[in-house]
Amino acid sequence: MNDSRRDANRDEPWNKNREIKFLRGPMTRRAEFWRACRIFWEFIRGFRAFHFVGPCVTVFGSARFKSGHPYYQLGQRVGAHLAQANFTVLTGGGPGIMEAANRGAMEAGGRSVGCNIELPSEQNPNPYVQRFVSFRYFFVRKVMLVKYSFAFIALPGGFGTMDEIFEMATLVQTGKIREFPLILMGSEYWQPLIDHLRDVMIPQGTIDERDLERIRLTDSPDQAVDWIRSAMVPRQTEAAATQIKPRDLLGEKSL
Repeated sequence: MNDSRRDANRDEPWNKNREIKFLRGPMTRRAEFWRACRIFWEFIRGFRAFHFVGPCVTVFGSARFKSGHPYYQLGQRVGAHLAQANFTVLTGGGPGIMEAANRGAMEAGGRSVGCNIELPSEQNPNPYVQRFVSFRYFFVRKVMLVKYSFAFIALPGGFGTMDEIFEMATLVQTGKIREFPLILMGSEYWQPLIDHLRDVMIPQGTIDERDLERIRLTDSPDQAVDWIRSAMVPRQTEAAATQIKPRDLLGEKSL
């Protein structure tokens, strides 16, 4: 078992309270300093782990769907189509939709990685990831999911999936990221959300029609991949201009 998997599986109950304490308010200067060092180290671990695995597409969705569920099967097809298009599938590394997308990618002979968040109910990596890194802080994990992705695909999910959808929508809306497809898959599940955005939020002026146009809805993995391909050229060109090779001395490895 590699170090990242040992990180995910270790049993240290005191670790589970770290983020709770961090968000509780001011602490001693020493505690805040060491907290900042820990956060910095999490960023470095993430940068080293994911820098050489791309180009990635992040796939999110509920951890609660079991194998055989239609949305799980859709996640598998999405992972396979992304792998066949030479994208690395990046997920939260857990069960459900995340496992389905990783599984589809690996069974199609593609690259499959996981970016986990440590929770009180310990989440172990699914068996279909080739590289897995576990984080204690949600905001560090979010940076990794955006920084190394060329697109975001959301299958049906709960609060976590909704959080990621609107985080990405806000970053695109404010110009923090560009040429970044945000694709919802599972039209029956997501259509009420699209209806609310169109029929309530746009008339009230809280978002513009252009904001809604940035969110694509489909049930076709082929169409999703086509949208990603058409949008990724500028970002891929920029990434190629800064391409560097991994160094063994720094523990850097490509997939």
